[in-house]
Amino acid sequence: MFLIDQLIFLSAVLLLLGIASSKISARLGLPVLVLFLLVGMLAGEGGIGGIVFDNPKAAHALGTLALALILYDGGLQTPLASIKMVWKPASLLATLGVLVTAIVTGLTAAWILDLSLLEGLLIGAIVGSTDAAAVFSLLRNAGIHIKKRIKSTLEIESASNDPMAIFLTVGLLEVLVNEMPLGIGLLQMFFIQMGVGAIVGLGVGWAAVKIINHIHLAASGLYPVMVTACGLLAFGLAANLGGSGFLAIFLAGVIVGNSRFVFQQGTFLFHDGLAWLSQITMFVVLGLLIDPKALLDVWQEGLVIAMVLIFLARPLAVVPILAPFGFTAREITLVSWVGLRGSVPIILAIFPLIFGLPGAPLIFNVVFFVVLLSATVQGSTLPQMARRLDLAEQPPAAPAATLEITALDDVNADIVEYTLGKESRAVNRRLSQMALPEGTLVAMITRGHTVIPPRGSTPLLAADHLFVMLRPEARPFVDCVFSQATEGVPDELPAVELRLKGTTATEDLYNSYGISLETRDQTTLEEILRNGLEGSPTLDASITLGNFILLVREMLGTRITTVGLALDTPATQRNIIHRSSHNL
Repeated sequence: MFLIDQLIFLSAVLLLLGIASSKISARLGLPVLVLFLLVGMLAGEGGIGGIVFDNPKAAHALGTLALALILYDGGLQTPLASIKMVWKPASLLATLGVLVTAIVTGLTAAWILDLSLLEGLLIGAIVGSTDAAAVFSLLRNAGIHIKKRIKSTLEIESASNDPMAIFLTVGLLEVLVNEMPLGIGLLQMFFIQMGVGAIVGLGVGWAAVKIINHIHLAASGLYPVMVTACGLLAFGLAANLGGSGFLAIFLAGVIVGNSRFVFQQGTFLFHDGLAWLSQITMFVVLGLLIDPKALLDVWQEGLVIAMVLIFLARPLAVVPILAPFGFTAREITLVSWVGLRGSVPIILAIFPLIFGLPGAPLIFNVVFFVVLLSATVQGSTLPQMARRLDLAEQPPAAPAATLEITALDDVNADIVEYTLGKESRAVNRRLSQMALPEGTLVAMITRGHTVIPPRGSTPLLAADHLFVMLRPEARPFVDCVFSQATEGVPDELPAVELRLKGTTATEDLYNSYGISLETRDQTTLEEILRNGLEGSPTLDASITLGNFILLVREMLGTRITTVGLALDTPATQRNIIHRSSHNL
């Protein structure tokens, strides 16, 4: 039997064990990364598997590639609106927060382990950043729903703080091993890392969307591969120019993920699977690298360092940064608690081994123990912590899946599948009573094994599956129509214009979106406009009702066929004026 045959067999077994561990993760209450690491440790030389793996360079290479792909998938799934909402506090956490965490933890490590100050600070720098793979996995795949601003802050911070940790780690190693002087050299390295990474990431992301939408490939399966190649190009180009490849590939993912391009949904599914494969591979390989017996030699010191990191260093870094941005004490407490450490500190702990630093094995073992404890304690208690702080939210009544309209040119339409939950706004109402946005069409309804042709008189029941054709910009409104009922206007409604039929009744408008005008009866939007306007209605004429603006958008003869509805805000008014002048 050839060596490659054995490697393929072992890889398949380890991957299957990793997938199985993700299945039981929720039942055990442990984050999947902990189980992946345990699978690797049990399969290693010191475990029951007996697999000999002692190659830090190979582990570093595999870990770097896997982390890059995980960050790329994270960028693809990160809405630009989330970044705009929290980029200031998240960027401060990703830079100043990492520095404060590294200093406090490093001073503790130097004292506990009887190391020099710089060696202690090196340990602090290595564990200074939260881990994107751990945070994304916990917040997106573990069924935990917390308030949007907190979730966005944690995700953006974890995705962008790796460059700071890498900069501090490499800089301190250069000082310790190569005797590089402290000062302007370190500062210059930091700005090059951040600046080059950001420019390359944004540039490659923009170019990737243009190229993907204008190239016609022979096979549709090549489009997801091309998107992956563009992400890796951003990483490699930035890294070779002295910048942060991790920051570049994340930003490239954000640009690509927030753009329309051909075979988009298939690409997202491809990268979701690729990110899972990367997580399993990375954590299992890193688990193989550690000898479980070595952890017993440092558990006391590692426990003290982990406690200081969790209960002192992280809060000291988070509180002064988030407080000025209006975060409440409960929100700051949760952000402080979700400072999960994961693959990045372990990968960075390999750097001293590669640099040949004396005492590198001790540093690696301590960091591994700290990561294992942090992920286990903080990750497994996040749901309870969120509930205790009253920051947990109910999950959507039924998640929606987007079915792609396959075409070689970008099609400005999606087919979305909705499954109605018991508390959905649409349940026990007729299809004609759904105030759907203009251009939205319910194409098919399935109930059990029966296909029901959609008609206006069709009643909608819980567990119905609806296949809806819609324009991408209308998706948040349609999501609201078929989502769980709430009182008042939902927070997820965008502050943009909603276009509806003139025959839409105000009662249906309230039942679909929670939007209340002057009445909640069968009065139509056309009737409200006619009563509020002076003289005969004309295109783009408008009236204001409370917090909302109603506009005449389309007419057929003297009838108002399409009505625009928007929140009465300065930004909305500017947008409406722009559209109106454009129509002229």
